Amino acid sequence: MVTFALQNPNTGTDEEQFERIEDSDRDAILDRATEAQRSWQETSIDQRASVLLAVADLYEQHKDQLIEHMGREMGKLRPWGAAELDIVVGIYRWYADNAHELLAPEELPAQGADRSYVVKRPLGVLLGIMPWNFPYYQVARWAAPNLLLGNALVLKHAGICPLSSQACEDLLIEAGLPRGVFQNIYASGSQMEPFIADKRIQGVSLTGSEGAGSAVAKTAGEHYKKSLLELGGNDPFLVLDAENLEWVLDRYVDIRMFATGQACNAPKRLIVQPEFYDRTVAYLEKAIGALTVGAYDDPDADVGPLSSIGARDEIVDRLATAAREGTATIRVGGKKIDRDGAYMEPALLTDVDPSADVGCNEIFGPVAIVYKADGVDEAVRIANEESEYGLSSSVWSSDVDKAHEVAAQLKDGMTFVNEHAVTAAGLPFGGVGRSGYGRELAQWGVGEFVNEKLIRVSGQHSAGLSPA
Repeated sequence: MVTFALQNPNTGTDEEQFERIEDSDRDAILDRATEAQRSWQETSIDQRASVLLAVADLYEQHKDQLIEHMGREMGKLRPWGAAELDIVVGIYRWYADNAHELLAPEELPAQGADRSYVVKRPLGVLLGIMPWNFPYYQVARWAAPNLLLGNALVLKHAGICPLSSQACEDLLIEAGLPRGVFQNIYASGSQMEPFIADKRIQGVSLTGSEGAGSAVAKTAGEHYKKSLLELGGNDPFLVLDAENLEWVLDRYVDIRMFATGQACNAPKRLIVQPEFYDRTVAYLEKAIGALTVGAYDDPDADVGPLSSIGARDEIVDRLATAAREGTATIRVGGKKIDRDGAYMEPALLTDVDPSADVGCNEIFGPVAIVYKADGVDEAVRIANEESEYGLSSSVWSSDVDKAHEVAAQLKDGMTFVNEHAVTAAGLPFGGVGRSGYGRELAQWGVGEFVNEKLIRVSGQHSAGLSPA
């Protein structure tokens, strides 16, 4: 039996213990999911939608407890936890409210038959490998559309959030979901390959690191399974003019430091024009240097701890290496804070070599980077060519038409004008390149793990079409 502890990053201490599954448990887990899925797919759309509506209500009712879980597990400040849960509630309700429209058959031109149409059918049992940074939101955007479709789900969540992951299952069961349709398992990453390879698993969704994504995609491909990957990001935040500059920079700091900078779609690269570069750096030095770092339940905190002491130490070491090697200048912050827990000073970097580690790889923490671009075309080039990620981006300008024109040139899955990192149930989410593939949320959420089945009905008088 292997046990692991909840490690509280606010204090640096281990708390309660949990047990991981044994490899021998896999058959029982997947048999249970397979049997439950057969029954679940036969329920009506209204029945499935009613479960999603009920679980949305339960997330609201248990909000304080769920926020507490996130705070203890990964240090998420209370206001950030409340904001995450508001989105979760919206996701479950959106899929319930739009259930019939999302699952309606699509009529096609008959094309030689009496009728040709496409219906949406579930694939079966899916595996979800989810990250710790948004423990309820990440699960909701995978679970809501797939439960509506009639799929069954096995959740392997990050080891640092055992309370949140179990709550995802418990709330669904309390909402009326039959047992076995959604199962939370405590497992290690090394145990996932046999799950993906198992014939009872029909698809896998992963949100996490590039290394994990590559391994999952390889195994899924070898076994002809559909996979969806949402990986890292190095999102650009382009500012085209100095109109309302301080307001724009305040938005940048707020969004970059949300969740202590531990968001894949956070704006990690601020790209500005030379005429207001110095003004930008000076403003950010003061703004970032003034941020208060504290525990998740500290009402005065602007930034919380990192998810773990190891994660904090990795970022601090990377910044120190960059400064020592001359590939970045640390304008403010970047050091470990001398107190118990996973705390570091929020940092601002300039003079970053885009080919160096801190330039081309994601920094998953409270670190802002400013680049100077010589004109708008240069800003677009930096955004597109100096990163292999392609998750999201934003363009900020008082000239909305110009910003819109620039936004169309950026190579990523999501681009925003005068906002950044906006997520909602009715908006698709996903990226390209090193940021992964596939889309979640909105109607795209029911389009990933679905059998879009063609049905043609021909009478004896219909000639039909020649075979391909």
